Amino acid sequence: MVALDDPPTAARAEARPVRRRRPSPLAWVRRGGLTTLVFFLPLLLAFAYFSWWPILRSLVLSLQQTNFIVTEWVGLANFERVLADPLLMTAVWNTTYFTLLAVLIGFPVPILLAVLIAEMRRTRGFASVLAYLPVIIPPVVSVLLWKTFYRPDEAGLFNTILGWFGLGPLPWLNDPDLVIPAIVVQATWASFGTAVIIYLATLMTIRTELYEAAEIDGASILRRFWHVTLPQMRGILLIMLLLQLIGTFQVFTEPYIMTGGGPENRSMTLLLLIYRYAFVSGDYGRATALSLLLALALSLLSAIYLWATRRWSTS
Repeated sequence: MVALDDPPTAARAEARPVRRRRPSPLAWVRRGGLTTLVFFLPLLLAFAYFSWWPILRSLVLSLQQTNFIVTEWVGLANFERVLADPLLMTAVWNTTYFTLLAVLIGFPVPILLAVLIAEMRRTRGFASVLAYLPVIIPPVVSVLLWKTFYRPDEAGLFNTILGWFGLGPLPWLNDPDLVIPAIVVQATWASFGTAVIIYLATLMTIRTELYEAAEIDGASILRRFWHVTLPQMRGILLIMLLLQLIGTFQVFTEPYIMTGGGPENRSMTLLLLIYRYAFVSGDYGRATALSLLLALALSLLSAIYLWATRRWSTS
């Protein structure tokens, strides 16, 4: 005798998840899988050649001492020489200092600008173009332009502005204490436009009903920004912060053109040190070893970051 509260047999059968059988290799070929693979194979080979082959080649190169004419296997000696270099800790500190300043300055600025542009109605398009304009300028041109702004004499733009208020002139790039903050300001100006456009596109997807409900409840602009805007942008904020951390740890163009690592190695970064190993000293094995150490450090940083923000990103 069947209980009255038991579901019918047909209903129970429909409630069960349907397990799809994997197609056999012969069925996969009949459905055109082989043709798809043939069309996909050139792209796969090109990607492997230009992406994975350099990585594998660098693993081999880090175990060699070579000038690409004479090659000698040295094992882990390149890594030992990198770790024994006293300039390494200077480059690590300078890169970390640059990254912290770039995040503190360069991460909130694009968010605030995107929110400000989103509030505009008639001039939103024009403001977006102005925000993205620094990205269009070639990086070398941008760095050279700012280098003239940072001239240590009265002819420099910033010293001219300070002179209006009876201040300065400041040595800027020639001052060991000012060189990293000065480079951070330039790098932030040159790259924040991309983040502004991404944040602006994200803001356009937020439902207006959320803001209307918060406004009815009497929430101020700051409370709406904190309780509505930021939570809705949570996913893209986490991704952009991780990308900015990885990008700033690999800063090279700005210190290379502006200071060459000076003064007193106070703007020597990890990538600039790799450049010196390879193209100044001709020590490609040690340069590759430091590159692999940097890649390993960034991989660990990314893994820890994703683990630490996993709960917050899905809550």
